[in-house]
Amino acid sequence: QVHLVESGGGLVQAGGSLSLSCTASERIFTTQTMAWFRQAPGKERVFVAVISRFGGSTVYSDSVKGRFTISKDGPKNTIHLQMNSLNPDDTAVYYCAARSQPTTVDVTRDYDHWGQGTQVTVFS
Repeated sequence: QVHLVESGGGLVQAGGSLSLSCTASERIFTTQTMAWFRQAPGKERVFVAVISRFGGSTVYSDSVKGRFTISKDGPKNTIHLQMNSLNPDDTAVYYCAARSQPTTVDVTRDYDHWGQGTQVTVFS
C-alpha cells in the first residue's frame, strides 16, 4: 500500500504561483506512475497532470498546459506540481494519485492510491 501526503496548498491572488508536493511512503521513481487531479466544489474530480515512472514523459490537461509543471524527485519519493499564472478557475482540492502500471492515463478509476488532498484557492 502506497501512502501519499500532499502539501503546499493555500490562498493566492490571481496571476500568482503555488507549488504543491506529494510525498510517497515508498520508492516511487521506477515503480509508480504519478498524477495530480483536482476537484472543485460541486464538480467531479478531473485530471491535471501525470508523470511516468522514470519521469521521462508528462501529460497535461488542456486547461493547465503551459502554466503547470509536474516533476518527480526520486530520491525523496516526491512529486511536485508547479502552478503559475493561476486564475480563480484553478480553485479546487488537489489530489495526488499513484498507479503501478506504466501507462500515463488520465482517468481516476485507473489509479490505485490517493492522498487526502490539499486546498488551493485563487482569488481575483
